[in-house]
Amino acid sequence: MDIRNIAIIAHVDHGKTTLVNQLLKQSERFDDHVALDDRVMDSNDIERERGITILAKNTAIIYKNYRINILDTPGHADFGGEVERIMHMVDGVLLLVDAYEGVMPQTRFVLKKALEAKLLPIVVINKVDRKYADIQRTVNEVYDLFIDLGADEHQLDFPVLYASGIQGLSNYTPHLYLDIKMEPILDTIIKEIPQPNQNKDDHLVFQPALIDYNDYVGRMGIGKIHQGTLRVNDTVSCVRLDGSTIQFRIQKIFQSLGVEKTEVMEAYAGDIVSVAGLPDIHVGETVCEVGFEVALPHLHIDEPTVQMTFLTNNSPFAGKEGKFVTATKIDERLFKETQKDVSLRVDRIDNSEAWIVSGRGELHLGILIENMRRESFEFQVSRPRVIVKTINGVQCEPYEDVQIDCPTEFIGTIIEMLGERRGDLSSMNQVGDYSRIRYTMPSRGLIGFMTQFLTATKGYGILSHVYLEYRPMIQETVGNRRSGALVSLNQGMTTAYAIGRLEDRGYMFVDTRTAVYEGMIVGEANKDSDLVVNVTQEKQLTNMRSASKDSTVVLKKPRLMTLEACLAFINDDELIEITPLNIRLRKTLLRANERKKAYLYGND
Repeated sequence: MDIRNIAIIAHVDHGKTTLVNQLLKQSERFDDHVALDDRVMDSNDIERERGITILAKNTAIIYKNYRINILDTPGHADFGGEVERIMHMVDGVLLLVDAYEGVMPQTRFVLKKALEAKLLPIVVINKVDRKYADIQRTVNEVYDLFIDLGADEHQLDFPVLYASGIQGLSNYTPHLYLDIKMEPILDTIIKEIPQPNQNKDDHLVFQPALIDYNDYVGRMGIGKIHQGTLRVNDTVSCVRLDGSTIQFRIQKIFQSLGVEKTEVMEAYAGDIVSVAGLPDIHVGETVCEVGFEVALPHLHIDEPTVQMTFLTNNSPFAGKEGKFVTATKIDERLFKETQKDVSLRVDRIDNSEAWIVSGRGELHLGILIENMRRESFEFQVSRPRVIVKTINGVQCEPYEDVQIDCPTEFIGTIIEMLGERRGDLSSMNQVGDYSRIRYTMPSRGLIGFMTQFLTATKGYGILSHVYLEYRPMIQETVGNRRSGALVSLNQGMTTAYAIGRLEDRGYMFVDTRTAVYEGMIVGEANKDSDLVVNVTQEKQLTNMRSASKDSTVVLKKPRLMTLEACLAFINDDELIEITPLNIRLRKTLLRANERKKAYLYGND
């Protein structure tokens, strides 16, 4: 059976996973009686909750006696590492562009990686049925992008198709018909994408680019067989990342077909399969025939730009809610994550129970924190900060290309907010009631900005950003919180009486009858300095009658602080306490007199 390997790439929310759903339905092996979930490739709980793709995943369909391996990739800039490492597994890409939004920052990033890998593109203008879709403008933007990225003549001669992923329709022209489903896209893939090397008689070469896990066989490497044949029970060699070699026996081989994984006895060059047998197989290693060990080049991944400090929990409530709280367990979990996510870096700080965890962005690290929390880990994290590099003797920091689409009525507020975060306006366009502005700004100016942005635009704004380059560092504070915090004076349970008396001092984060401890942040102050408050004070009871009747205390609803809101809120002298049941804010130094000494010492 002839094989075609293709990756679907696009900006976030341009319809990649929805289109994969429709392609699966078009497969000749798909049973019409089987109910296919919406966005079936987003199998992770967090992916389904947030409506985004986080991990690259593979599937395959059978169409006209061709086996088409499809890799669904994330569209968010923070998960660009997932896109980069699968580029060598495929021979072409399906570039999706929203007919309304047009070319976005992440569209440029993913297409740049595809062109650098010399892959052939097929362009699909998606959501052509969307209101106010400007198809011709979008096509022109795509051509301009290809020219701007230096595509060669062969890559510039790309086919353009039009589709509505939500309806499952596609065509060679912008006019869609109900009786033409996904056939034009599938036929174009077969026609335009070259066949991979299917020399099954050569010496075996296989390189995993993704890691999967099965309860029965354990860790599996997912990758492309570059040459030769994989057989169950064969003994093969694995060239490790450090250059050493280990032999192991292939226990299982799985092929993806639709939403299922099928066990096979052998697989041939050109196919994408999952291989089990080596308990600690890693991304980028090379599996070879014994006696013919030749390592493929390691997978190149762009360097991280943001880092956080992870610490064991040392608050007064430590160990009460989590199952895994020790440094050993946290160290094992972080190391395990680096084996799956090649764009993540973990460095343990010597003689301490703390780790520097570096990633591609705030969301990248936030997803790791959320996964660990759901796995019953208990720990603390610091404020995200950018990774500073010294280039030619000059301190440099990462910069981002930022694009914002929002109603024109909010544009003045957004420009003012970005100006305060040292953003540099590069272009501004208005279409109808919406405006599009582009900025170049330091990455640290974007840390914690999303929550404020959504509030300022009342949820109607769309913010996209992608890493640009390192530039000389701005020697001033950018993006820190200007308001102070309400910090608990003592340990105990909060009372309605105490909170009612403090409501005019700021916004509360805690409700009544909530356990707090000294140094825990319970709210945001109205002023720019921290305020130590007593939120556990009880009303004094006496046997004297009151001249006036006591009125019922009606409290304002406390502000809900999600993990993203906490990351946006904290300053450099604060931490987030993460447990399976609660997310708390706290000062690094819990006692008020210790904070005063640290402040005075810092001023000296």
